[in-house]
Amino acid sequence: DIICRTKIDIHMQTYSDNEITQTVKKTLAIIFFLFLILFIKYKPFEYIQIADDTAIHKLFSLYFFIINQTLGMVHEAGHGVCYILPCPEFLMVLNGTLFQILFPLLIGYYYKYKGNSFGYLSGIFFTGLSLHYTAWYISTAHLGAYVSASQSFLGVDGYHDFNYILSAIHLLKYNIFISKFTHFIAYILMSYVVLKMFFLSFIITKK
Repeated sequence: DIICRTKIDIHMQTYSDNEITQTVKKTLAIIFFLFLILFIKYKPFEYIQIADDTAIHKLFSLYFFIINQTLGMVHEAGHGVCYILPCPEFLMVLNGTLFQILFPLLIGYYYKYKGNSFGYLSGIFFTGLSLHYTAWYISTAHLGAYVSASQSFLGVDGYHDFNYILSAIHLLKYNIFISKFTHFIAYILMSYVVLKMFFLSFIITKK
């Protein structure tokens, strides 16, 4: 029984900063930096068709499909919790976005608790990506109370969360401003992560 528990502990352990080599840290810092630079050009949440057949554009198109499905499932899970529990309607609608944002953030804080700064920073970075998705969703709130099946994660017409939320708090006419501000916060988080990774990988190493 002791041996079994020991094996489980070994498989479930997360690496601390001291167990991650500087080469790995530098590699991750460079990867996240390149991703951020390319994301600024190829960010997929705007649904803008770019006449670009390059491998990088195709890669980001694949990324968009994967992240859209992942965030969509987490988003719907948030609504699902309130289908089970007796949540007020406003919270039920808001809970999808809350789950979508908190999911990577909580993963990041789990790694911070384990002493893994790079795991923590990765969680913050993906929280920024989630905010970009949210910002795009907010920017479409003025288009109507329903989301068409072509833009819905479930593939069917549905209520537009932020049309309802912003209408309820009388801020629908400011949705574009709120969307741009959310994009700004997302870039701040992602930029912070990249700078922090470079500091931990290169500056501290030299010292």
